[in-house]
Amino acid sequence: MSDLLRLATAGSVDDGKSTLVGRLLYDTKSVLADQIDAVTRASVDRGLDTPDLSLLVDGLRAEREQGITIDVAYRYFATPKRTFVLADTPGHVQYTRNTVSGASTAQLVILLVDARKGVIAQTRRHAAVLALLGVPKLVLAVNKIDLVENPEEVFTSISAEFNELTSSLGWASEDVVEIPVSALHGDNVAIRSDKTPYYTGPTLIEHLESIPVDAEPHRVGLRFPVQYVIRPRTAEFLDYRGYAGQVAAGSVVPGDEVVILPSGTRTTVTRIDTADGELDVAHAGRSVTLILADDVDVSRGDTIASPSDAPEPIGEFDATVCWLAEKSLRPGARLLLKHGTRTTQAIVGSLVERFNEQDLTTDQGPDTLELNEIGKISIRAAEPIVADDYAVNRHTGSFLLIDPAGGNTLAAGLVGDVISAVELGERV
Repeated sequence: MSDLLRLATAGSVDDGKSTLVGRLLYDTKSVLADQIDAVTRASVDRGLDTPDLSLLVDGLRAEREQGITIDVAYRYFATPKRTFVLADTPGHVQYTRNTVSGASTAQLVILLVDARKGVIAQTRRHAAVLALLGVPKLVLAVNKIDLVENPEEVFTSISAEFNELTSSLGWASEDVVEIPVSALHGDNVAIRSDKTPYYTGPTLIEHLESIPVDAEPHRVGLRFPVQYVIRPRTAEFLDYRGYAGQVAAGSVVPGDEVVILPSGTRTTVTRIDTADGELDVAHAGRSVTLILADDVDVSRGDTIASPSDAPEPIGEFDATVCWLAEKSLRPGARLLLKHGTRTTQAIVGSLVERFNEQDLTTDQGPDTLELNEIGKISIRAAEPIVADDYAVNRHTGSFLLIDPAGGNTLAAGLVGDVISAVELGERV
């Protein structure tokens, strides 16, 4: 089991995400006493009987004034059993792009619903996005369970509807857990509540502490996008040539044969350098500098990979994208494509289909993709990229589409036909 769990929150407006995150921080003693005192005073000034824990996390002034979460904020907390990095994402439809960003690296997502409202359109939208992103584990937190009549009946009904939805999106039943909670009062968050005798499962924190999560569910060989070529050219390091970057997948040890992509040149790793000295092995997520046996042509944007399963560089491909801009996407759009450390010009060919996340159907050949819509498109890149299918590896199968004029991110993209996998009920 990993000592670190990356998770995110998702849900609709007023489902209580900020309060739940505040409760997690409070119950794990991850906030300072003066912060609690400040929240308590602010809550009293608002006429509240109990501290408004959402004030611990809604940091932007606009968030506090409107009572909503706007930006993705990363929170860190820990228990004796595990350390957590949590991406607190917005609930507004207009900020779905932020949810995509926050959940893209999550190993588990806590999806909230208000017990009084149940599974709504935004719940289905978030579930579909999380399925497309390949999030391995889900927790449905049925919040505000203390505010409904017949809570057992409500919880059972919401759980059944959500199970039907997640099953159609491809999650196995063991990968989805439903928990009735009251974030405001702390019921079933860190402490088991005697107000929910019908629920016999773990508290939220117990589940987060115990769930086994594979940090690299789809194992592939080495993928090392080169970020920078190090040539000190000093008397001490006259012949030094190193290739710096972060291991995106797999691992590498000195003596490994590797291939440089897209050129296809082969060589051997002789040393792995870091600021703290040499390493015997570097695993995914580690930032290192590789020293190669031969004086080969390697530049920023190239990928050093294991020869046994090296992906073929691609210039034309189909991809699933979540469109994140106010301006519509149309065929023929000229954009920048950023994949790993490589950025190249690209042209959008056809819009193949648009995904309807509410009924899990597709519209063939749409004229446009609008803000927050998900679709499959064809892309032609000016320079080939070294990408795995997203179903094989999330890190090397994802990319961004960028506005060449202003530099704004326009879309988050997934290499391959991710939509069809979801429609068929297969997990990516």
